[in-house]
Amino acid sequence: MPRSGLEARRRLQQAALELYRERGFDQTTTAEIAARAGVNERTFFRHFPDKREVLFHGEADLRAELMRSVTEAPDGLRPLEILLRAFREAGRILEENRPFSEPRLEVIAKTPALRERELAKAASLTEAVAEALRQRGVADRLAGLAAQTGWAAFHQAAGAWIDDPSQSLDAHLSRAFDDLRALSATSGS
Repeated sequence: MPRSGLEARRRLQQAALELYRERGFDQTTTAEIAARAGVNERTFFRHFPDKREVLFHGEADLRAELMRSVTEAPDGLRPLEILLRAFREAGRILEENRPFSEPRLEVIAKTPALRERELAKAASLTEAVAEALRQRGVADRLAGLAAQTGWAAFHQAAGAWIDDPSQSLDAHLSRAFDDLRALSATSGS
């Protein structure tokens, strides 16, 4: 039996990930996840409201780090520079959890219900980032566009990092934001 709540949560996440990869998300029950983790099903529900949230638990930490980084960014930075800084900070969470992040993305990619959940979570995070930019005085429509564009670059960089772990997530983020700058500098011909 796990000794702490954090240990139980990690074991539940690992068990869920293993079962989702072995059997598929739809064929796995919360009871099976709990049994594999060595806890009872009530313990599962103390940590997660449903079996989807096992894969999205870190979203609150990611949101908090993004908000903190946007809020504390130095004055005088352009919105995309604020976001690059914020996504670099938040990216450390992914890097620390790479053994979970990589197979997690694989399971999500194979499961329509999880892709839908991921899109909903991304939309919520994007809106929170846009609101943090608005609080810094960025115009409403620009804040929304910057947040969506920044999130797309972050998502692109995270995927590239999973595919090419020889470079850090930070390097992939720099490349994605450099690509954004290059796109905006390209003539319309």
